[in-house]
Amino acid sequence: MVRYARLLERGEEFLERWGLRQEGTPMSGQVSVVLPVVREDGTRAALKLQDVDDETVGEGLALRTWGGDGVVRLLEDDAETGTLLLERLDEGRPLAAVTDVMEATGILAELLARLTAVPAPEGLRTLDGVVAGMFERLPAVLKSLEGRGGAEDDRRLLEDCAAAVREVAGEPGDRLLHWDLHFENVLAAEREPWLVIDPKPLAGDPGFELLPALWNRYGEGQQARRFDLLTETLGLDRERARAWTLGRVLQNSLWQVEEGEGLDVEQVAIARGLLGR
Repeated sequence: MVRYARLLERGEEFLERWGLRQEGTPMSGQVSVVLPVVREDGTRAALKLQDVDDETVGEGLALRTWGGDGVVRLLEDDAETGTLLLERLDEGRPLAAVTDVMEATGILAELLARLTAVPAPEGLRTLDGVVAGMFERLPAVLKSLEGRGGAEDDRRLLEDCAAAVREVAGEPGDRLLHWDLHFENVLAAEREPWLVIDPKPLAGDPGFELLPALWNRYGEGQQARRFDLLTETLGLDRERARAWTLGRVLQNSLWQVEEGEGLDVEQVAIARGLLGR
């Protein structure tokens, strides 16, 4: 609640600075607050308020680089505070509302292909840096698993994921990645049928983008078909994409173990499928 109040207070500052009028109730996400606003020329927009951290830094730069091609258009930004003024989309109609998961995956894949066709600008965090950090943390995480129930299976899975990443780590890629593109991060729009929101920008290989579209709506199945559709639409080498997807499982698993949690059973199942177990 303290963070929410602080972001709303910051919002008052930017309403005045950018000549905006709030016209609706604030919408709160996991790490941000969005105010529906109207600009002085009558254009409807959205004021996004958030703190700058390792994941949100560079969001404005990424959106400017994409220039609205398949993604929400950036109207104003303040890099110091991470505050963004964005075109207004239909927050009530996410891609998650498309009932056929394969149809939704196809839409997401087409958008992801457009986004990852763009070279990353200078100044973003890089996938090789992310990988280096994972390998640095891995020994301590493996040691911490000792004595836990199912520890040997978990250790073996993380080691197999790490081995797959080592095979591709020498070519981390240079594309502009969203990093968190799942069905809730695509909204209906007027300018295009669907537009992407909420990037956590990263420079790297597009194969590192696929896990969210396999994990989100996991219960609807068809993970193997989804993976094939994503790799085909993006024109990716299947084995490289497999390795980088296992890298995403490794990244998430390291966080979970460090937080004292068990491995996510759905991500473990995805990894086992990719490993052929």
